[in-house]
Formats: sequence, C-alpha cells, structure tokens
Amino acid sequence: MRLRPDQLARHLRGPLAPVYLVSGDEPLQREETLDAIRAAARAAGHQERIVLHADSTFDWGELRQHQQSMSLFADRQLIDLRLVDRPGTPGGQALLDYAERPNPDAILLVSGSRMDREAMRARWYKALEEAGASVQVWPVAAGQLQGWIRARASGLGMQLGAEAAAALAERVEGNLLACAQELEKLRLLVGEGEPSLDEVLASCGESARYSPYDLVDAALAGDVGRALRILRGLREEGVAPPLLVWTLAREVRTVTAVCEGVEGGLRPDAAMAAAKVWERRKALVTAAARRHRAHGARELLALAAAADGAVKGATRDRPWDVLEALVLALAGLKIFTPTTYNQPLDA
Repeated sequence: MRLRPDQLARHLRGPLAPVYLVSGDEPLQREETLDAIRAAARAAGHQERIVLHADSTFDWGELRQHQQSMSLFADRQLIDLRLVDRPGTPGGQALLDYAERPNPDAILLVSGSRMDREAMRARWYKALEEAGASVQVWPVAAGQLQGWIRARASGLGMQLGAEAAAALAERVEGNLLACAQELEKLRLLVGEGEPSLDEVLASCGESARYSPYDLVDAALAGDVGRALRILRGLREEGVAPPLLVWTLAREVRTVTAVCEGVEGGLRPDAAMAAAKVWERRKALVTAAARRHRAHGARELLALAAAADGAVKGATRDRPWDVLEALVLALAGLKIFTPTTYNQPLDA
C-alpha cells in the first residue's frame, strides 16, 4: 500500500507492516518519517536494529541471511536497509525474494533517495509496496512553505503571524532542516506564545538553499522576484553557470516543443505527451506555454543559445548577465532580446 506522510502516524498506531519503503530527497521529512517507523518498531518489540548500507559493493547475501534467521532472543529485529545506490539486478532479486517471504521476526525498513518512474515500475519496488507500505516524501512547495512553518511552530507551542512566517520562509526557503532548527532556537529564545516579526528577524539568519530546479520552477511559474532571488543565491553559492544554462535550456526546449505542437494543431494534453512532460510538471509548463506561445518560445531558444555561447567564452557577453535575461524572459519579463547578446569576441 502507499501512504502519504500525513497518514503515517495513524497507520503506526495499528499493526505494523512487515516491510516499509521510504524514499525522497527532502532530508528533514525523510529522516522524521524513518524515525517514526523506528520508534513504532521499538515499541512493538523490535529492539535489535541491524543497519545495512547497500552501496555498489554490498553483498546482498547479508539480506538473505537476515531473511532466513529467526530471533534467538526475546527481542525481534528491525533491518534498516539504506539504499546508497539503486539495487541493480542482484539487489532487486534479493528484495523481491524478501517481499515474497518476509522474516516473521523482523521488520524490513528500506530507505533511499527519490525514486524515478523506472525504479517505481521495477518488480522489487512493486513487491515491497504490496508486501508492506511505501512512503514517498516530497519537498514542500514554495506556496505551501508558510503553512508548513506555522504548523511546525504550533507544534512547538508558538503561533506565528502571517508576516513572521513569510519572513522566516524567505530566509530558509528550500531548507526545511534549517527552518526546523530556527524554530527550535526561536522557541528557546522567546518561549511559547506569539513571537513578533522583530523577534523572528533577530533570531533567524540566512539559511536559504536553492537548486537549479528551484530556479526553473520559479521561472516557469512566472514568479519573477523569486526566480531572481534564487539565481542570485545560486551565484553566491558558487554554482557553475554551465549547469544553470543546461537546466534552463532543457526546460526552454520542452516549452518550445509544447508551443509548436499546439501551433501545429495538437491539443495541449497531446502536445504535453509528445514532449514527455511529467504529470507533476504539466501545470508549470502549461503556464509558461500560455505566456509565450510558439514565437516567444523560439525567442527563448535563441536567448538560451546566447547564454550557452557566453558561458563557453565564445562571445563578449558576461554569463551571469545573459542568464539573468533568460530567467527574466522565461518568467515573462522580456527586457532584452536575443540580438542584445551574441557579441563577437572581436567586436
């Protein structure tokens, strides 16, 4: 069965499943999910914890040994299997075998980073899900972050106002672990109740952490201010411009393909399917496609090509200037055209 993170607590109050599979790239929520399962397992008598790190050198025979061994003592086992890499063929078969014949004296807890579609279609993944429960942990979207902060603060006995939550969200955007730490610190400094905006600002530091994918999502959504803030944050963190160009250009090509498909007579959903747009990204790509249409998308392609030339040193343009122009244009604020750039080196 599949469980959402918010369904897990209720599930853990009942009989535990023999197998749990937890995946996701958001470290705070993933670790809290794993901690909750471990605590429930201990309470159910699984006091002996065996930790296995399944990297590329892991011997999957170890899992088979624990699958077949019965507990000689009163304490039952929690097999904490951490997927450092994808299991591959031997690991997939070992997990499939375990799911078909789980150890009655043990709970198998499998954890790893976000699973893509290919992994979720694998036989081992489906078998583990059918034998027990899977929990996929997703990052908190930007539009939901303030609500998450206020709920987290409430759990600590604090009531954050809208302005205070917005201020904290701006400073820790993209880093839930830092946000949780800031709330804990704020609780120690001001106690329970409703901290003022000034108290929140005085307590928290800059803890924002962004990825190139956050930049792309903000630009596709048309959120100019956030997109620029992320771009500048990535620059301060020392992210290489070629990585940003590659990420942005890939998304621009997708938007262009959708726009040209619609222009050619396809329905929007058919154009999305032809461009291989994931279900979770359809809303963002649709928003960008409506904003630009085919002609505007082709201009974005030309601007992406100019950014590529700038980061490769083929023109006199400054890479971060062209990147900023591309981000603004993708977000819907067209200030510069492609002809503004591509200045030859000998000009």
